[in-house]
Amino acid sequence: MEIVYVYLKKRSEFGKQCNFSDRQAELTIDIQPNPELAEQFVERNPVDLGIQCSTCMSEHEVNTERFEMETRGVNHMEGGWPKDVNPLELEQTIRFRKKVEKDENYITAIMQLGSIMEHCIKQNNAIDIYQEYFDDEDPMEVTDEAPSAKTINVFRDPQEIKRAATHLSWHPDGNRKLAVAYSCLDFQRAPMGMSLDSYIWDMENPNKPETALRPSSPLLTLEYNPKDSHILLGGCYNGQIACWDTRKGSLVAELSTIEFSHRDPVYGTIWLQSKTGTECFSTSTDGQVMWWDIRKLSEPTELLIMDISKKENLDNSLGAISLEFESTLPTKFMVGTEQGIVISCNRKGKTPAEKIVCTFSGHHGPVYALQRNPFYPKNFLTVGDWTARIWSEDSRESSIMWTKYHMAYLTDGAWSPVRPAVFFTTKMDGTLDIWDLVFKQCEPALSLKVCDEALFCLRVQDNGYLTACGSRLGATTLLEVSHGLSTLQRNEKNIASSIFERETRREKILEARHREMRLKEKGKAEGKEEEPSEDEMAVNLEELVAKAEEEFFDIIFAEQKRKEKDAMHKKPMLMQDLEEEEEELVDQQPDGEEEGGEEDRPV
Repeated sequence: MEIVYVYLKKRSEFGKQCNFSDRQAELTIDIQPNPELAEQFVERNPVDLGIQCSTCMSEHEVNTERFEMETRGVNHMEGGWPKDVNPLELEQTIRFRKKVEKDENYITAIMQLGSIMEHCIKQNNAIDIYQEYFDDEDPMEVTDEAPSAKTINVFRDPQEIKRAATHLSWHPDGNRKLAVAYSCLDFQRAPMGMSLDSYIWDMENPNKPETALRPSSPLLTLEYNPKDSHILLGGCYNGQIACWDTRKGSLVAELSTIEFSHRDPVYGTIWLQSKTGTECFSTSTDGQVMWWDIRKLSEPTELLIMDISKKENLDNSLGAISLEFESTLPTKFMVGTEQGIVISCNRKGKTPAEKIVCTFSGHHGPVYALQRNPFYPKNFLTVGDWTARIWSEDSRESSIMWTKYHMAYLTDGAWSPVRPAVFFTTKMDGTLDIWDLVFKQCEPALSLKVCDEALFCLRVQDNGYLTACGSRLGATTLLEVSHGLSTLQRNEKNIASSIFERETRREKILEARHREMRLKEKGKAEGKEEEPSEDEMAVNLEELVAKAEEEFFDIIFAEQKRKEKDAMHKKPMLMQDLEEEEEELVDQQPDGEEEGGEEDRPV
């Protein structure tokens, strides 16, 4: 069927009628050339002129006002019901459904829709549009591109008085948001009027934070709940534990009582792997580890004092500044202390003394970062003083690998979640170092100057290609690393495992050698007689000096005698050679010259 639509218009709306006629061409104007005008110009020969087929365009730039985005939500009501039917009333909806089902057209419509739906279901069963055809193939090696990273966004502290970004946490669902904790780390030097707020940023809107979290004290840590993305856990500067529900607003939903909280700032908070998703634990520089349930934050459910002497003395406890928990090892956790010691603990110990399993000593200052390798939990990374160290639980006396001593202090570090041989470190000079143990072990694969001020914290996204760094002035820089640093290389897991195992074996051999040497020294010290008096030591010293001088001169005299003997042995041979040369010269002299004077004789 052909569809035709006729457009109608009045003759008066067309305007004056145009009458066209055909006639011969006419010459209206004829301007003859003037040779005198050529004297005013200079001929340019040759001439280069670029000609484009397209029209010439001009470009102009203007400064416009920054466009600010704001997200708003609406409540959706159930629709599709007639006006006289209230969808909230169950009886009315049931009565309306029965009325519709008795309609003759209802069965016909269902039969038509049923055949269409059956056809779609058969298509889905026949062809899986989401099927991965090359799922079992090994990942291809990345081309020889140089490691690189670029800045995607910068989220700046909106307050006038700038504060340090002390902790970062990615949103667990899709990583679309980033929670940043802000605090002033200068003890008792916080300026007047400094804000206490921390913020949640949307990745697409760096101009304005999406949500402001208002605690009673500045936050040092902030963590998303992995099971419920609306719940956040924060550790405060005054030692309290705070909990937020973003559905309820910016104010604190739950807060621990000050009497049963930490005595110092809370530097570490981690969610535990539990059925309820409400259990967590925290640590502080007061030397305590506390377990909490956010359903009842009035007091901790459990308490452990970080006293490595296992006497549960709070005065001797070591101040904790970092915390590590791996969900695959639900009973084990690790604590990094201000004294540079890492304490390995087991929560299932019957007594507090049994809960502290062992210690690892290797840093000269606080352990600012502590994290297990996501692929090999037996190996873990620590960052402190001027180095980053990789440890193995099988080797407790020293680390198996470490970086060189940098000129700037290291502040944080983290493993890559997708590559077992890659880790990140931040420094006080504003530099981000990315280490690739497969590529090179003595130097970082990429060193990037992020900002001029010190970097304090670091967090890598779950997919491995986005990294966030927080600075001393509250600027959080979002970086995207190159494809090679965020993609698992071929056979990388086996290579990383062999590297860690090889270094662990080497360290064990060195430890056994050191123990053997210490035992020998101890045996010598036990078998040694009593130490002589000062007079005897002075006499022995004089005798040793005299003996050393005598041996020295004996060596000198023996060397002189050897040289004299060699010279005497060479002298007769030299005289014999000279006599033979004289005899040859005499035999070669003519007879007439023999009768001459002495001046003609050969000398």
